Amino acid sequence: MKIGLFFGSFNPIHMGHLIIANLMVGATDLKKVWFVVSPLNPFKSSKGLLHEFDRYDMVRAAIHDNYLLEVSDVEFHLPKPSYTIHTLVHLRERHPDTEFKVILGEDNLASFTKWKNHERILEDYGLYVYRRPNVQLSQPVSHPNITFVEAPLLDISATFIRNCIRNKQSIRYLVPDVVEEMIRAKGFYQEH
Repeated sequence: MKIGLFFGSFNPIHMGHLIIANLMVGATDLKKVWFVVSPLNPFKSSKGLLHEFDRYDMVRAAIHDNYLLEVSDVEFHLPKPSYTIHTLVHLRERHPDTEFKVILGEDNLASFTKWKNHERILEDYGLYVYRRPNVQLSQPVSHPNITFVEAPLLDISATFIRNCIRNKQSIRYLVPDVVEEMIRAKGFYQEH
């Protein structure tokens, strides 16, 4: 079985994430997409990052009614910070009959060569890349293990959503209703 791994902080998960994941399952040969909640991204600050269990719970709530999407806490049990190659090797050992692909936004493709063991990720696993707005790669990228997937150009960011919450603005339609309810009930992202 071929599974796409959608890595991210999901701080919080939003409609853009869900649209991309659903499209990856519907328009490619991926049988499922796993949201891999990263406790700590080596390229991002942990400032303003909700606890990983809260972010995991929001993802789980957001996808509860779609059997093609799953949430994974695999990186919670691995050394931090989370390096994609370590997670991939770990998952391959646990699921030897599964072919894993990394789902990546075109904006991250530009910095992919900075990832730990990026050559091995590309050769042994491969990438499914979706287009991002306002991204112009300096040179065309071509590799047999990179699959470009047509997707709507969505410019929704978790940072924008967190700012809306802090400014007491509506986040309706930016996140699933159940995620909005969790954010409100638990007072997430209220502090400046």
